[in-house]
Amino acid sequence: MAHSKAEQDDWLIVYLKYLLFVFNFFFWVGGAAVMAVGVWTLVEKSGYLSVLASSTFAASAYILIFAGALVMVTGFLGFGAIIREDRSCLSTYFCLLLVIFLVELVAGVLAHMYYRRLSDELKQHLSRTLAENYRQPGASDLTTSVDRLQQDFKCCGSNSSADWQHSAYIRSREAEGRRVPDSCCKTVVARCGQRAHPSNIYKVEGGCITKLEQFLADHLLLMGAVGIGVACLQKR
Repeated sequence: MAHSKAEQDDWLIVYLKYLLFVFNFFFWVGGAAVMAVGVWTLVEKSGYLSVLASSTFAASAYILIFAGALVMVTGFLGFGAIIREDRSCLSTYFCLLLVIFLVELVAGVLAHMYYRRLSDELKQHLSRTLAENYRQPGASDLTTSVDRLQQDFKCCGSNSSADWQHSAYIRSREAEGRRVPDSCCKTVVARCGQRAHPSNIYKVEGGCITKLEQFLADHLLLMGAVGIGVACLQKR
């Protein structure tokens, strides 16, 4: 009877060990996914960060990268602890799980909160950026971001190409008679912005704000869903 009970206990331990191993594998894959989303967001959107007034978007991505990396390291620790059946390592492993849950939850909530105020920020900040800062001294990064934004999204101006008429750059001698920056042109050549005809420049309803808002909203919803989703799965 005692021998049968010992065998049953051994079987239960082996079962729990493999169950924990499988959980840890999916946990590690989830961490890789979280980090990949954070890296992809920063790489894909790094050129547009200068036109955003808040750093919350970048902060959410960095937190996801940190959390994903921590998950992967913790996953390796979990594999070692399970194979060696080291209780102290397992205790550390479960403590790190709690920390990771909180970090990913914070990243997901930040992304969701920023998504809700994204439209107001873009409308206020982008128009002011085009009017006051484009091609001004010390604003080379911002200028590059705006030029890339207009070319990538095939748009011109915050709401329309007419917004550029209020730009300090367009009203200056440096513009050389341009009515819009050259980055508004469908085919960019020197001083092509002197001709603001629809056949020459991008005239998109809603301007760059509409396109950038939708693009960022898609990224933020994905970041929030991944961060909160993986955190909830880990909590289970």
